[in-house]
Amino acid sequence: MLNLPELSSRYLNYCQCQKNLNAKTLKAYSIDISQFILFMSNTDGMLGKVNLSEYFASLHQACKPKTVKRKIASIKAFCAWMEYEEIIEQNPFNKLNVKFREPHLLPRTMSLDVIELFLKTAYQELSDSTSSAYMHNTSLRNVAVLELLFSTGIRVSELCSLKPENINLINKTILIYGKGSKERIIQIGNEEVLSALINYKAAYQEQIQDTGYLFINRLGCPLSEQSVRFMIRRLAEKAGIPAHITPHMFRHSFATLLLEEDVDIRYIQQLLGHSSITTTQIYTHVSTRKQKDILALKHPRNRVVLR
Repeated sequence: MLNLPELSSRYLNYCQCQKNLNAKTLKAYSIDISQFILFMSNTDGMLGKVNLSEYFASLHQACKPKTVKRKIASIKAFCAWMEYEEIIEQNPFNKLNVKFREPHLLPRTMSLDVIELFLKTAYQELSDSTSSAYMHNTSLRNVAVLELLFSTGIRVSELCSLKPENINLINKTILIYGKGSKERIIQIGNEEVLSALINYKAAYQEQIQDTGYLFINRLGCPLSEQSVRFMIRRLAEKAGIPAHITPHMFRHSFATLLLEEDVDIRYIQQLLGHSSITTTQIYTHVSTRKQKDILALKHPRNRVVLR
């Protein structure tokens, strides 16, 4: 019988050392495989079609479709590794149909008016913070974070992992390490965004040098994703924005608003760091304002004269 806990440890070590997967992916794999091993401990231990089918059925009852898809992918990769290492003769997934229909969820976006209100609130907070050096520096950082989220469409995880050497304020470029260790370079095209980054970097120069990260929290440590989420929620409340705003909504809005400005979707794909155009195409379903403009201004019915 397979010693799944030991094999799991070997597999995760392989993912870390040979595949060079990042810490978040390794953590997700570890959780997913541990849950699978726990399920298998209450079965006959056979890594076959019956047990896998029952496990996947239990996932569908307990988790959202997107989570189920990820957990199945984790187990599938684990089994593929065991087959490659000749630990098992045949991958049990070869006899399984694990495809299922996911609900089509459109990304949540913000209008340009809401983003403008957000930025105005952050800049007003910066303007009001001159009496306290700590508050002033914190506000400088918050402005720089918000400007970068919207101007580049960067993921919050990518933003928090930025190093000072990743940003070149002279050439106005940012080097971003995305999912799967993919790199992309994005230009900073707006002078106010550039100014916000210059002012922030000047205020935090020592802390940045000490930590080796671009964005710093109040304790002098790298800024966490949770801190960015909390800051955005707080500013949304202060701005009187009733919707629940997340960092990823800046990314969705970045893509959607560019699409509405007739930017080619393949350029947007590159800016977002999507490996497949299919991922980017979801934004074509969101841009209702653009659809309205097309039908109102460019539909051939407008050239039909009945009198």
